Amino acid sequence: MMKINVDSDGFLVNSADWTEEVARVLAAREGIADLPEHRIDILKFMREYYLKHKFFPIVRYVCKNVHQPKNCVTEQFVDPVTAWKIAGLPNPGEEVIMFKGWEPLGY
Repeated sequence: MMKINVDSDGFLVNSADWTEEVARVLAAREGIADLPEHRIDILKFMREYYLKHKFFPIVRYVCKNVHQPKNCVTEQFVDPVTAWKIAGLPNPGEEVIMFKGWEPLGY
């Protein structure tokens, strides 16, 4: 089994270590057993967006750009923070994690 270096919240310490295989291990840790191509597409877009803009993309923008329904992130990964984690992106911080279950944000 591969060794994956994560922080205390389960986020990849070095996002450059991310591969689809790493994503599958991270997904399994989050209780997501399968990462078919449409899920990988979401993760890859989130990574590309973050690397270009250095911030969390608007969830519906992600879905639009991967040609999936507007709630694709929550439908496929439960919440955006889980997708962010599986995408191997840096820990977004306590504020974002605290809000992930907050209904007014639409998660």
